[in-house]
Amino acid sequence: MALAVTSSSAVHSSSLSSALDQTRGAQFGTFQPSDRPHLPSTSVNFSRRRCAVKPLNAESKRNDSIVPSAATLFSPAEVIEKVEVEDYEKLAKELENASPLEIMDKALEKFGNDIAIAFSGAEDVALIEYAHLTGRPFRVFSLDTGRLNPETYKFFDEVEKHYGIRIEYMFPDAVEVQALVRSKGLFSFYEDGHQECCRVRKVKPLRRALKGLRAWITGQRKDQSPGTRSEIPVVQVDPVFEGLDGGVGSLVKWNPVANAKGNDIWNFLRTMNVPVNSLHAKGYISIGCEPCTRPVLPGQHEREGRWWWEDAKAKECGLHKGNIKEENLNGNGNGAVHANGTVTHADLFNSQSVVNLSRPGIENLLNLGNRKEAWLVVLYAPWCRFCQGMEESYVDLAEKLAGSGVKVAKFRADGEEKAFAQRELQLGSFPTLLFFPRHSSRPIKYPSEKRDVESLLAFVNAIQ
Repeated sequence: MALAVTSSSAVHSSSLSSALDQTRGAQFGTFQPSDRPHLPSTSVNFSRRRCAVKPLNAESKRNDSIVPSAATLFSPAEVIEKVEVEDYEKLAKELENASPLEIMDKALEKFGNDIAIAFSGAEDVALIEYAHLTGRPFRVFSLDTGRLNPETYKFFDEVEKHYGIRIEYMFPDAVEVQALVRSKGLFSFYEDGHQECCRVRKVKPLRRALKGLRAWITGQRKDQSPGTRSEIPVVQVDPVFEGLDGGVGSLVKWNPVANAKGNDIWNFLRTMNVPVNSLHAKGYISIGCEPCTRPVLPGQHEREGRWWWEDAKAKECGLHKGNIKEENLNGNGNGAVHANGTVTHADLFNSQSVVNLSRPGIENLLNLGNRKEAWLVVLYAPWCRFCQGMEESYVDLAEKLAGSGVKVAKFRADGEEKAFAQRELQLGSFPTLLFFPRHSSRPIKYPSEKRDVESLLAFVNAIQ
């Protein structure tokens, strides 16, 4: 997929300083756009959580992720010092009362070309305007599910022309979409929930995109969704997705408008004369795919227009699954609350390619000294966010290994099974991955925190 350079227009440092002063405390629409010409950024300060940042020079390393098309803006000589591990909880507290513009500027300053704005085609165009106002180069990507409204596609084009940028589009895997539609039809989500369709059309493409980044910027706000977004910090280590370096903690998530109200965002957009999706004038507020989005009535919450046939407290497509806290889980694949107040959690790794092992099943596998096939087993707990985060990778791995002589399985090891798993299955924390070779009774524990398909496949191939 060819990707063009995404750039921003530059704003003089004095203009930015003035804009920052005027937007302290999340005030909107008080600063004026600059009409100065484009000025290239002279230095960029990147940061990483674990080690020094290396020059951006390996497109092959990023595979099908959003490739650093803006890398041409920076010369290899513009270096990059080693940065200490960042305490993002502390940084979130420091920026709690900062304006969206100040937060955006900090994000772009820290991560330069290794960060990108996730643009959905709705009011999060405000993020692009903030990035434009900083005067720093910035990148924008979007998920084209193939089922967006015509108005949204037209809006994408308007945004590109208005800011002089190229949006980096991510598309779902055609084979996976074909298999889903052939097996379940075009509108199965009305009957069994939107999670499966969103996984294929949105979550998996997003996962590929984020594997090419060290940070991303979202338009999440605390007032957007009851039960799932009320405690969003302005910056956090992403609890679900992995970044370029792989493993837990390898991706940082910035939410510059987390503390903003919807009305403030709209006042800002009108003041700055920013292009908006024409669907908004027709009653649409939260905009997603055409079959799953409808206008809302006056007084209705904006998320009432998304997946309206499902529970209002669980309206997440999976892109921000880490928002969902245990006490808020409810229905539609996100868990359920019983009348007595206890919470159950939706199971993970549901696929025909993943064998669900019971206690007798895992004991038999453990006791076999001469297996006909090798087995890879994940010990998991449905409530564990790290297990949730590796769900897509593990299911993909199972599909890749189908017919290879390696069985892929899961064993729920929390609750009453936890003591057994700790004693007999080397369970230390969730998830734990064990490989059972064909001709050995002793399982081999996967030692790495990298749980992407490539890393897991390399582990299996190395020891089977």
